[in-house]
Amino acid sequence: MKRTIIDASQLELNDKVVAIKRVSKTVKGGRTMRFSALVVVGDGNGHVGAGLGKAGEVPEAIRKGKEAAMKNLVEIPRDENNSIPHDYLGQFGSASVLLKRAPEGTGIIAGGPVRSVVELAGIRNIRTKSLGSNNKTNVVLATIEGLLKLKTPEEVAKSRGKSVEEVVC
Repeated sequence: MKRTIIDASQLELNDKVVAIKRVSKTVKGGRTMRFSALVVVGDGNGHVGAGLGKAGEVPEAIRKGKEAAMKNLVEIPRDENNSIPHDYLGQFGSASVLLKRAPEGTGIIAGGPVRSVVELAGIRNIRTKSLGSNNKTNVVLATIEGLLKLKTPEEVAKSRGKSVEEVVC
């Protein structure tokens, strides 16, 4: 896996709150309510990350989620028409996300959590299908995992010891 540490301070990042859940913990005196926020950040140019924040107040949970997402930024390969280099099935837990490349003009065909990730990653043409679990956290992480595993034609050619033209044909 090619997780490279990216300096978030040099990027102009946008964020999107995917889910806010009210979670509770049962303690001796009763239940303590807190909020959990799933936040995705990206620069629209091949960098995206996701984070989970938990706090007693919603704005604080969102802020913590955004900070966690900025720490988890990864770089995503894209091809010449702002799609992905090849099809791939990303998996995390019991959630699977099928990512299919698409020609120019297709747009983003994706459900809620997946759409947030691919829009903020800067992918403009893609078809996706969420399979298995509907858990938003796992779907987002499966999408990022699938995007991380993508390889450019240059990387494949280098690993096989061939030229890019031999691999693409």
